[in-house]
Amino acid sequence: MSADLNPTPNGGDPDPGTGQLPVPVLLFVVLGLLGYWGMRHLDGHAGGFHARVYDPYPSLAYVSALHPRSDADVLFASGRRVYDIYCSVCHQPTGQGITGQFPPLAGADWVLFDTPYRKIRLVLDGIQGPMVVNGQNYNGAMPPWRDLLTDEEIAAVLTYIRANPAWGNDASPVSPEQVGTIREQTAGRVTAWSAAELLQIPPNQ
Repeated sequence: MSADLNPTPNGGDPDPGTGQLPVPVLLFVVLGLLGYWGMRHLDGHAGGFHARVYDPYPSLAYVSALHPRSDADVLFASGRRVYDIYCSVCHQPTGQGITGQFPPLAGADWVLFDTPYRKIRLVLDGIQGPMVVNGQNYNGAMPPWRDLLTDEEIAAVLTYIRANPAWGNDASPVSPEQVGTIREQTAGRVTAWSAAELLQIPPNQ
Protein backbone atom coordinates (compact mmCIF):
# COMPACT_ATOMS: atom_id res chain seq x y z
CA MET A 1 0.00 0.00 0.00
CA SER A 2 1.65 3.23 -1.17
CA ALA A 3 1.37 6.68 0.49
CA ASP A 4 -0.50 9.46 -1.30
CA LEU A 5 2.20 11.90 -2.41
CA ASN A 6 -0.31 14.70 -3.29
CA PRO A 7 -2.84 14.87 -0.53
CA THR A 8 -5.67 17.34 -0.98
CA PRO A 9 -7.32 19.29 1.85
CA ASN A 10 -10.63 18.07 3.07
CA GLY A 11 -10.36 15.08 0.75
CA GLY A 12 -10.55 17.26 -2.38
CA ASP A 13 -9.17 16.06 -5.69
CA PRO A 14 -6.91 18.01 -8.05
CA ASP A 15 -8.37 19.43 -11.24
CA PRO A 16 -7.81 16.64 -13.79
CA GLY A 17 -7.05 19.23 -16.48
CA THR A 18 -4.39 21.20 -14.61
CA GLY A 19 -3.39 19.03 -11.72
CA GLN A 20 -4.02 22.05 -9.39
CA LEU A 21 -6.27 22.14 -6.39
CA PRO A 22 -9.54 24.11 -6.71
CA VAL A 23 -9.62 27.46 -4.87
CA PRO A 24 -12.37 27.58 -2.24
CA VAL A 25 -15.17 30.04 -3.04
CA LEU A 26 -14.90 31.41 0.49
CA LEU A 27 -11.45 32.78 -0.33
CA PHE A 28 -12.91 34.93 -3.11
CA VAL A 29 -15.57 36.23 -0.73
CA VAL A 30 -12.98 37.15 1.89
CA LEU A 31 -10.75 38.87 -0.67
CA GLY A 32 -13.73 40.79 -2.02
CA LEU A 33 -14.74 42.00 1.44
CA LEU A 34 -11.18 43.06 2.22
CA GLY A 35 -10.99 44.99 -1.04
CA TYR A 36 -14.31 46.71 -0.36
CA TRP A 37 -13.27 47.65 3.17
CA GLY A 38 -9.96 49.00 1.87
CA MET A 39 -11.65 51.26 -0.68
CA ARG A 40 -14.10 52.55 1.91
CA HIS A 41 -11.22 53.30 4.26
CA LEU A 42 -9.32 55.19 1.58
CA ASP A 43 -12.44 57.07 0.53
CA GLY A 44 -13.07 58.30 4.05
CA HIS A 45 -9.55 58.89 5.34
CA ALA A 46 -7.13 59.51 2.50
CA GLY A 47 -6.75 63.19 1.62
CA GLY A 48 -6.96 62.48 -2.09
CA PHE A 49 -10.46 61.03 -1.74
CA HIS A 50 -11.86 62.90 1.27
CA ALA A 51 -15.27 64.52 0.80
CA ARG A 52 -14.01 67.81 2.23
CA VAL A 53 -11.54 68.02 -0.64
CA TYR A 54 -13.96 67.27 -3.46
CA ASP A 55 -17.34 68.35 -2.08
CA PRO A 56 -16.87 71.01 0.63
CA TYR A 57 -19.69 73.31 -0.64
CA PRO A 58 -23.41 72.65 -1.05
CA SER A 59 -23.72 73.94 -4.62
CA LEU A 60 -21.93 75.50 -7.58
CA ALA A 61 -23.75 78.79 -6.94
CA TYR A 62 -22.32 78.89 -3.43
CA VAL A 63 -18.80 78.33 -4.79
CA SER A 64 -19.28 81.03 -7.41
CA ALA A 65 -20.43 83.48 -4.76
CA LEU A 66 -17.31 82.82 -2.70
CA HIS A 67 -14.87 82.97 -5.60
CA PRO A 68 -13.32 86.45 -5.54
CA ARG A 69 -12.71 88.21 -8.84
CA SER A 70 -12.66 91.89 -7.77
CA ASP A 71 -12.90 94.05 -4.66
CA ALA A 72 -16.69 93.88 -4.92
CA ASP A 73 -16.55 90.09 -5.22
CA VAL A 74 -14.37 89.88 -2.11
CA LEU A 75 -16.90 92.03 -0.21
CA PHE A 76 -19.76 89.91 -1.54
CA ALA A 77 -18.15 86.67 -0.39
CA SER A 78 -17.38 88.08 3.05
CA GLY A 79 -20.86 89.60 3.27
CA ARG A 80 -22.51 86.24 2.80
CA ARG A 81 -20.78 84.94 5.92
CA VAL A 82 -21.78 88.05 7.90
CA TYR A 83 -25.36 87.71 6.69
CA ASP A 84 -25.56 84.03 7.61
CA ILE A 85 -24.38 84.80 11.14
CA TYR A 86 -26.24 88.00 12.00
CA CYS A 87 -29.11 88.58 9.57
CA SER A 88 -30.57 85.33 8.30
CA VAL A 89 -32.56 84.52 11.44
CA CYS A 90 -34.87 87.52 10.93
CA HIS A 91 -34.61 88.18 7.20
CA GLN A 92 -34.34 84.45 6.36
CA PRO A 93 -31.64 82.77 4.26
CA THR A 94 -33.71 83.55 1.16
CA GLY A 95 -33.98 87.27 2.00
CA GLN A 96 -37.78 87.03 2.07
CA GLY A 97 -38.19 88.19 5.68
CA ILE A 98 -41.17 87.38 7.87
CA THR A 99 -44.55 88.81 6.90
CA GLY A 100 -45.60 91.81 8.98
CA GLN A 101 -42.52 91.65 11.20
CA PHE A 102 -39.21 91.63 9.34
CA PRO A 103 -39.27 93.09 5.82
CA PRO A 104 -37.82 91.31 2.82
CA LEU A 105 -34.43 92.24 1.41
CA ALA A 106 -34.90 90.45 -1.91
CA GLY A 107 -36.23 92.96 -4.41
CA ALA A 108 -36.92 95.51 -1.65
CA ASP A 109 -37.19 99.19 -2.58
CA TRP A 110 -35.21 100.19 0.54
CA VAL A 111 -32.38 97.91 -0.54
CA LEU A 112 -32.25 98.82 -4.23
CA PHE A 113 -32.21 102.60 -3.78
CA ASP A 114 -29.42 104.22 -5.82
CA THR A 115 -27.29 105.23 -2.85
CA PRO A 116 -26.63 103.08 0.24
CA TYR A 117 -26.45 105.78 2.92
CA ARG A 118 -29.86 105.16 4.47
CA LYS A 119 -29.10 101.46 4.73
CA ILE A 120 -25.73 102.21 6.32
CA ARG A 121 -27.41 104.35 8.97
CA LEU A 122 -30.04 101.68 9.51
CA VAL A 123 -27.42 98.97 10.07
CA LEU A 124 -25.22 101.15 12.29
CA ASP A 125 -27.93 102.29 14.70
CA GLY A 126 -30.91 100.02 14.06
CA ILE A 127 -34.49 100.90 13.27
CA GLN A 128 -37.78 100.57 15.09
CA GLY A 129 -41.42 101.40 14.49
CA PRO A 130 -43.59 101.17 11.40
CA MET A 131 -42.15 101.17 7.91
CA VAL A 132 -43.45 100.40 4.45
CA VAL A 133 -41.44 98.10 2.18
CA ASN A 134 -42.69 97.31 -1.32
CA GLY A 135 -46.09 98.66 -0.31
CA GLN A 136 -46.42 96.34 2.70
CA ASN A 137 -46.53 97.47 6.34
CA TYR A 138 -44.01 96.21 8.87
CA ASN A 139 -43.62 97.07 12.53
CA GLY A 140 -40.61 95.31 13.97
CA ALA A 141 -37.26 96.37 15.35
CA MET A 142 -33.67 95.88 14.28
CA PRO A 143 -30.82 96.24 16.79
CA PRO A 144 -27.81 98.50 16.21
CA TRP A 145 -24.62 96.88 14.89
CA ARG A 146 -22.30 99.88 15.32
CA ASP A 147 -20.28 98.37 18.16
CA LEU A 148 -20.28 94.80 16.89
CA LEU A 149 -19.48 95.04 13.17
CA THR A 150 -16.54 96.83 11.55
CA ASP A 151 -16.80 99.17 8.58
CA GLU A 152 -15.56 96.32 6.38
CA GLU A 153 -18.18 93.88 7.70
CA ILE A 154 -21.04 96.35 7.27
CA ALA A 155 -19.88 97.21 3.75
CA ALA A 156 -19.60 93.50 2.97
CA VAL A 157 -23.05 92.52 4.21
CA LEU A 158 -24.70 95.47 2.47
CA THR A 159 -22.87 94.60 -0.74
CA TYR A 160 -24.09 91.02 -0.43
CA ILE A 161 -27.67 92.18 0.14
CA ARG A 162 -27.74 94.90 -2.55
CA ALA A 163 -25.98 92.89 -5.27
CA ASN A 164 -27.33 89.39 -4.66
CA PRO A 165 -28.42 88.04 -8.06
CA ALA A 166 -30.18 85.09 -6.45
CA TRP A 167 -32.55 87.61 -4.87
CA GLY A 168 -32.98 89.68 -8.03
CA ASN A 169 -30.91 92.52 -6.56
CA ASP A 170 -28.41 94.42 -8.70
CA ALA A 171 -27.61 97.64 -6.82
CA SER A 172 -24.09 99.03 -6.48
CA PRO A 173 -21.64 97.65 -3.89
CA VAL A 174 -20.91 99.49 -0.63
CA SER A 175 -17.37 100.44 0.33
CA PRO A 176 -15.85 100.50 3.83
CA GLU A 177 -15.04 104.18 3.22
CA GLN A 178 -18.74 104.97 2.74
CA VAL A 179 -19.55 103.21 5.99
CA GLY A 180 -16.75 105.04 7.80
CA THR A 181 -18.05 108.40 6.60
CA ILE A 182 -21.56 107.74 7.92
CA ARG A 183 -20.15 106.29 11.15
CA GLU A 184 -18.31 109.56 11.79
CA GLN A 185 -21.35 111.69 10.87
CA THR A 186 -23.58 109.78 13.30
CA ALA A 187 -21.04 109.32 16.11
CA GLY A 188 -22.69 109.58 19.52
CA ARG A 189 -26.14 108.52 18.37
CA VAL A 190 -27.72 106.21 20.93
CA THR A 191 -31.27 105.77 19.60
CA ALA A 192 -32.59 103.70 16.74
CA TRP A 193 -33.82 105.39 13.59
CA SER A 194 -37.42 105.54 12.51
CA ALA A 195 -38.35 105.09 8.88
CA ALA A 196 -39.68 108.65 8.78
CA GLU A 197 -36.33 110.05 10.00
CA LEU A 198 -34.36 108.14 7.42
CA LEU A 199 -36.63 109.23 4.59
CA GLN A 200 -36.05 112.90 5.53
CA ILE A 201 -32.29 112.60 5.00
CA PRO A 202 -31.19 113.46 1.44
CA PRO A 203 -30.32 110.20 -0.33
CA ASN A 204 -26.79 111.34 -1.24
CA GLN A 205 -25.80 112.17 2.36
